[in-house]
Amino acid sequence: MNRSNVILPGRTIGILGGGQLGRMMALAGRHMGYRFVTLDPADDSPCGQVSDRQIIAPYHDVDAARALIEMSDVITYEFENVDAQVAEVLSRESYVPQGSKLLYTTQHRLREKRAVEASGVPVAPYMEITDLASLQAGIAQFGIPCVLKTATGGYDGKGQWVLRSPGEAGEAYAELSRAGTELVLEKFIHFEKELSVIAARSPSGEIRTFPAAENIHVHNILHQSIVPARIGAETERRARELAEKIAEGLDVIGLIAVEMFLAPGGELYVNELAPRPHNSGHYTIEACRTSQFEQHIRAICNLPLGSTELTTPAVMVNVLGEHMEPLLKWMEEDDGSLPGGMIAKVHLYGKDESKIHRKMGHVTLLTDRIDIAEQWIEASGIWTEKNSRNSEDQT
Repeated sequence: MNRSNVILPGRTIGILGGGQLGRMMALAGRHMGYRFVTLDPADDSPCGQVSDRQIIAPYHDVDAARALIEMSDVITYEFENVDAQVAEVLSRESYVPQGSKLLYTTQHRLREKRAVEASGVPVAPYMEITDLASLQAGIAQFGIPCVLKTATGGYDGKGQWVLRSPGEAGEAYAELSRAGTELVLEKFIHFEKELSVIAARSPSGEIRTFPAAENIHVHNILHQSIVPARIGAETERRARELAEKIAEGLDVIGLIAVEMFLAPGGELYVNELAPRPHNSGHYTIEACRTSQFEQHIRAICNLPLGSTELTTPAVMVNVLGEHMEPLLKWMEEDDGSLPGGMIAKVHLYGKDESKIHRKMGHVTLLTDRIDIAEQWIEASGIWTEKNSRNSEDQT
């Protein structure tokens, strides 16, 4: 394999973005001996707290981007909505193994879907929406329910509208078209499970995939990831194969998270891509021989990729702003006696303010009994709807 452009430990990795993904990336890389500099508008960002140096500036600041270039041997990003002009400067004047082409593709749902199809991987039926008439025609073709989404800027349920009657078309179009971007209508897939597979690819062409995670969402935000996913071996094989095909077809460098639906007939449809570490891969920190964050560092630095073997079953559960108070109370009182020998690993991201639905951390439960983990999550009182309501009343 070609091992040119190897970035060895001791060099500096620049991270565009200062959130929790950058934080966990830097923590993994520091264990390996790398130094880090981050660019983020906040002076106390989660990633900035664990980096060697910080550049505090808006993401669209080209001069700040050039300062990041001066300090870095290689640059990566922890979110995909990178300003186009900054992405161009970074790609032209520095070493960004991920490049700007993948960003350009995954920043836009229509481009992303077409790229996935070009890789030979199925997506849910979709249609570009240019006006109310085309939306009404799409509803007639796909039936109800169907999902209208903005082509750019959507995440955690933002920028989308589940249409449950044809009469909603006008209101939905008026609301989402305000974003000033193209719209896409997707056929609603009545799925059995939501899955995700994270694939890593290095400049040398080496590819490895992590075990498929079974994902459960609440209020359109990831709540739990269960690994191994409760699917058959053949479905697991196909899911990982689809992710590998996308990584190769899109010439990915670093990580790409492939979210997909498992339909009742066993079909897999790719829903979304994320060209970076992903929330559903946090379980890998404790449950795999190599974490997704170390793997990303290895990939962008063109080191041999690590083993993705699962060492223990796990359930990752997100900690949102409304869960912080009961979680901290539990941590204060916890004596380590979890049921069935289960082990809980708490990760908090260092964010200064808890807000409703804001991702503040996660807990990974290591256990041979997924059912016991789910029972404990329910019984703990940390992740109850009551906490959500109480928190909303206080804001």
